[in-house]
Amino acid sequence: MTAVGGSVAKGYERVRDAFAQGQAGDRGGAQLCVYRRGEIVVDLWAGRDIVSDRPYTADTLTVLMSCTKAAAALCAHMLAERGLLDLDAPVARYWPGFGKNGKDEVRVSHILSHSSGLFGFDPECGIDAAKVLDWDACKSALEAMSPQWAPGTAYLYHFYTYGTLLGEVVRGACGKTIAAFFADEVAVPLGLDMWMGLPESEEHRIAPHFRSNAAFTEEQLVATFSGLGFDVGSRLLRALIDTMVTTEALIALLATRPGRAAVVPAANAVGNARALARMYSACIVETGGVRLVTDETLARACVPRTDHLLGPPPLTARTGAPQRFALGFELPRATVPMLGEGSFGHPGAGGRYGFAHPEKGFAVGYVCNNLVWDGQNPDPRWVGWNAALREIADA
Repeated sequence: MTAVGGSVAKGYERVRDAFAQGQAGDRGGAQLCVYRRGEIVVDLWAGRDIVSDRPYTADTLTVLMSCTKAAAALCAHMLAERGLLDLDAPVARYWPGFGKNGKDEVRVSHILSHSSGLFGFDPECGIDAAKVLDWDACKSALEAMSPQWAPGTAYLYHFYTYGTLLGEVVRGACGKTIAAFFADEVAVPLGLDMWMGLPESEEHRIAPHFRSNAAFTEEQLVATFSGLGFDVGSRLLRALIDTMVTTEALIALLATRPGRAAVVPAANAVGNARALARMYSACIVETGGVRLVTDETLARACVPRTDHLLGPPPLTARTGAPQRFALGFELPRATVPMLGEGSFGHPGAGGRYGFAHPEKGFAVGYVCNNLVWDGQNPDPRWVGWNAALREIADA
């Protein structure tokens, strides 16, 4: 069995054993941290940083990928609770340059629920992976675009536009960048090792990610969508294919110092499992003297917003386990089970995983440097400890 560092509270030994089994055969490293009612009950790590040839420790940092989206959403909900942001208001109220080219009816809630119609950039915008790191370039491109569908009538995952869209809303609402707001109002009060835009002083702690899963290529995507009968020359399909290819290139770029230093609030927060779990814990209960949002705010944030929607035409078929969105958080589905109904959270590319269950009092962070998860099935490294934790929660 894989050697595991750390500790668990009495009664959580099976979680430790399942974590060890899940990491068996993984060339990389991982951390798992679980809070229950504001206190740590699981704090584990295992494996290696193979790039620097050293152990993956409790203090190792890793890019959190789309787990970042939940941290960004949290900033919006905190501002809404303070009366500085109306989630039902038009985005243009906070970002005047946005409200043109058919975007005057895009609401903040549409961004948070991935239903704004701006899931990615048109290829003509010229936003490649390097340009995703350029805030002003992304902002200007979004201002010039028109939505792919009437906002609120369909949904499709906003791979990385989510971060710029929500970031500009936050800036307009409070005058701070979303990175600064997160640092000042979340990370510092909670003592989190978590940043949107990693300081150079913390670079020595990074375990760069590497991948064991397969990257999409443009040729594969064109062949797949064509084979399914889609018109790959349509605006929607061209944008989707371009966005998926750019996402793959962005994942590679986030393994570099420029990728970690930039602020991409949809994808490149850097942290560890302790930080991710502690952030979620402070959403549901006072943790270390800090409660980030009230029960009422959290309840509103977790109302399903897309269960009644389909993808935009022609992507209207529901297959597999479609993503379920609340306001900035994902809700449980077969692929991302969390602790069942009542949970909220967000996974990240390759296998990062953060969530909480308010009623049961659990908050969980799992971080890894080996991109294994394919997004179509539960990550095999999650399955055992997730099931063990659910058994404990349901007991």
